Amino acid sequence: MKKVKIICNPSSGRQIIQKRIGYLCNLLIDNGYIVGKYNTEKKNDAMNETMKTCAEGWDIIVACGGDGTVNEIAKGIAKSENKIPVAILSSGTVNDFANHMGLPRNLDDFFEMIRKEKIITVDLGKVNDEYFINVAASGLLTNVAYQVPPESKAILGRAAYYIEGLKEIPKQKFKPIRVKFESEEYTNEEDILLFLISNSASIGGFKRLAPDANVSDGYLDVVIIKKSEIPDLAQIFINIFKGEHVNHPNVVYFKSKKIKVDTDEDLAIDIDGEYGGKLPAVFEAVPNGLKIFVP
Repeated sequence: MKKVKIICNPSSGRQIIQKRIGYLCNLLIDNGYIVGKYNTEKKNDAMNETMKTCAEGWDIIVACGGDGTVNEIAKGIAKSENKIPVAILSSGTVNDFANHMGLPRNLDDFFEMIRKEKIITVDLGKVNDEYFINVAASGLLTNVAYQVPPESKAILGRAAYYIEGLKEIPKQKFKPIRVKFESEEYTNEEDILLFLISNSASIGGFKRLAPDANVSDGYLDVVIIKKSEIPDLAQIFINIFKGEHVNHPNVVYFKSKKIKVDTDEDLAIDIDGEYGGKLPAVFEAVPNGLKIFVP
């Protein structure tokens, strides 16, 4: 009999997750699985429980929450010797990685995915001593995700991010930031508005923000938006929906296994929607860092 540990952020999404988890537990138990459940309460709970679960020899982890919860579980596995495969049940406000991978939300389909045990390995990103499963970013509006209060996420969903973003725009005033990038593929110092370093194509609900991204190619995809006037920014934004923004002269797009980013300004890093320290930082790909269930 296989042992399944469900690690759940009970405040994630619109707070209907407990009924869904109860249904999933019944499905698993009725089909011969041994089930344990852990609810997170604060930052790093999911990471610490994952490391404990790996050490205790469980067979499967179910990650139930948004990108931040999945990030902590991936980090816990990265720090453990026993690399338990993870089934990601998205329930948060934003679930870019799960959406990019086409992971099921329907619980019967989700259970079937676990039962059939089709497992693939995907890359992780690493920035200094932190890990990310989907994206690290810095610059204009990239602090919005971790400034939105949890209660607003639960009540308003994705709209909470847009509201917080509108509040931030007058404060930031599109002020460019002088940043230096160093990598084998691209080295330059220039004025930018923001940069994104991604593992998947889907970022912030935009499905093709890093259009050539592949979660298993051993590379991170780097998107840099340079200093731009409002009309250029509007055109870049419109083109994002088709993935054609990377052809704009004010956008730099390339793949890299390792990139150093430095600045003299006080600039925070967003890692999968959570605060991840400040620049300078070294970002690098961690090939085959995580095993996940797929349909």
